[in-house]
Amino acid sequence: MPDTRLILASASPRRRELLDQLEVSYTCCPAHIDESQRVGEVPSDYVQRMAREKARAVATHYPIPAYAVLAADTVVVIDGMALGKPQDRVDALAILARLSGRRHSVLTAVCLCTAAGMQSALVETEVEFITLNDEICAAYLDTAEPWDKAGAYAIQGLAGAFVHSIKGSYTNVVGLPLCETWQLLSANNIATALNKVVPS
Repeated sequence: MPDTRLILASASPRRRELLDQLEVSYTCCPAHIDESQRVGEVPSDYVQRMAREKARAVATHYPIPAYAVLAADTVVVIDGMALGKPQDRVDALAILARLSGRRHSVLTAVCLCTAAGMQSALVETEVEFITLNDEICAAYLDTAEPWDKAGAYAIQGLAGAFVHSIKGSYTNVVGLPLCETWQLLSANNIATALNKVVPS
């Protein structure tokens, strides 16, 4: 399947930038699905379901095996609860207050839909924030950075200054774990800068 064309089921500029690091040839086609979390659904199940549903929704527009569809979904988890993108300033302040001075997890599910079926990976990273006072939170929310990010922060931006420690994949926190993504692509003979010629 060396000539398979890759579709990225996302409009996220962070995911595009990360995929560009692998020098993958792809086209973007965002998935438009209901992203509501089901009652009683744990965050790990939720994020994996979202990645699968995004991949499945976009795959209906592109014939397999000529195309492969890559999808991902990321959530911030604390106290067993998934934190999505902030709805407004009040919500964002509440999210940052909850993360302040504590450890939380970032879960990303990556899913690749090919002729071989649907393959996926779930990646977890532990992040610890320093204590944030009200003034710091207010100053951060005056920027454009937090509003389209799960957990109301971007580790690759100003909020990197909030991170006391990180255990696990940094690119996972940004939104696309490169190691697992590259492994999925390589296993399906989708060319990157690291495996343009894949051994048979």
